[in-house]
Amino acid sequence: MHPRFAQANDLSREVIGAAIEVHRLKGPGLLESLYEKFLARELELRGISCESQVAARVEYKGAYFDETLRLDLLVEGCLLVELKCVQEVHPVHKAQVLSYLRLLNLPLGLLINFHQVRLTDGIHRLVLQNASA
Repeated sequence: MHPRFAQANDLSREVIGAAIEVHRLKGPGLLESLYEKFLARELELRGISCESQVAARVEYKGAYFDETLRLDLLVEGCLLVELKCVQEVHPVHKAQVLSYLRLLNLPLGLLINFHQVRLTDGIHRLVLQNASA
């Protein structure tokens, strides 16, 4: 089991609740960047720290690259949250989250599509391979 899986798992419930609150107040159809700001503010109000547009050091065959990954939110350093506002979530969106989890060695990610009329229909929980085992 990943050492931070339990923490990320607990935080995922909090983040989903915060996202539902944002969606309840603002509804679907806004820009993704606005939902990112709203969700970050909602998490702050709940005492949960997060960073947006995180710069991460990525390794490839012994070489390290400092790149700004375009992940939307990193919550408490262990939970990745990727936001979308699209008609349909495609496999490439899920693959992006899984790639970020591998690159950053994070146990869990949430892909949240704010375009849904009912937000719970747009929430996808993705786990790094073997992180929960």
